[in-house]
Amino acid sequence: MRSINIAAGQLGPIARNETRTEVVARLSALMREAQSAGCDLIIYPELALTTFFPRWYMEDQAEIDCFFEREMPGPQTRPLFDLAGELGIGFCLGYAELALEDGRLHRYNSSILVDKSGRIVAKYRKVHLPGHAEHEPWRKFQHLEKRYFEPGAGFGVVDAFGGVIGMAICNDRRWSETYRVMGLQGVEVVLIGYNTPVHNPPAPEHDELSLFHNQLVMQAGAYQNGTWVVGVAKAGIEEGVDQIGGSCIIAPSGEVAAACTTRGDEIARACCDLDLCNSYKRTTFNFDVHRQPHAYRLIVERKGRHLMADGTAVPSA
Repeated sequence: MRSINIAAGQLGPIARNETRTEVVARLSALMREAQSAGCDLIIYPELALTTFFPRWYMEDQAEIDCFFEREMPGPQTRPLFDLAGELGIGFCLGYAELALEDGRLHRYNSSILVDKSGRIVAKYRKVHLPGHAEHEPWRKFQHLEKRYFEPGAGFGVVDAFGGVIGMAICNDRRWSETYRVMGLQGVEVVLIGYNTPVHNPPAPEHDELSLFHNQLVMQAGAYQNGTWVVGVAKAGIEEGVDQIGGSCIIAPSGEVAAACTTRGDEIARACCDLDLCNSYKRTTFNFDVHRQPHAYRLIVERKGRHLMADGTAVPSA
């Protein structure tokens, strides 16, 4: 049996004035707990090194950039990489990335996958940025990801930990194409970190369903693509904002195999049988046999343009 022992490393609230050193100490404690429980890999939340800063409107770019990492690992995060190598456990970490590319600075909501030697083997940059780009004073709190980040491009997978691993971040989990693009590449484990408030200012009628919707989309993504899904939250009341928690590990059947029960620092763990994916990939969701992509190519009119049903432009004759 091919398997990975995985821990969902949930975090409780991180205060705005909490230092990277303090947060890394919390991450390290969870890593030690996971390794003691026999885990090969621990998954941390989105933007795990700081408070969720997009909830504030800021105009000073220097103030904003204080929440970003200019290198990974850096002086304050190096101890986590060193500990991973010492313990022989991998990790997936979400953080705000400041990258110099093509002679200019880019800012991404990113995650990295690190192997058991402490080496980065994959990086992902969030594609589906939620929220808004301008200050909206009517909100109880802001959600300015569209202001502070630019979107990444694509959903790749990597061979690691004996399986095929993919990453996504927070709002990505709500979109079926996130899982399907990786599913078409044979993904066996999708790692997702998130920070999700209970309250949705544009649609407060959804508030009581926030935890249900969180689990619904991840369970559907797992089942429809025959893959394990690990969703890991930043939970609890952080700087006055109540976050849902609900960290869990979901099997290719869509069933929850393990879940956190608090809204603080905690691990949930499961032995993820990668061969269980084949029970779905080779039967109900055998894409080569049952998926009919040509049937999706129905021309629709949208804003005066001819589009495919998947949103791409119809090729010129």
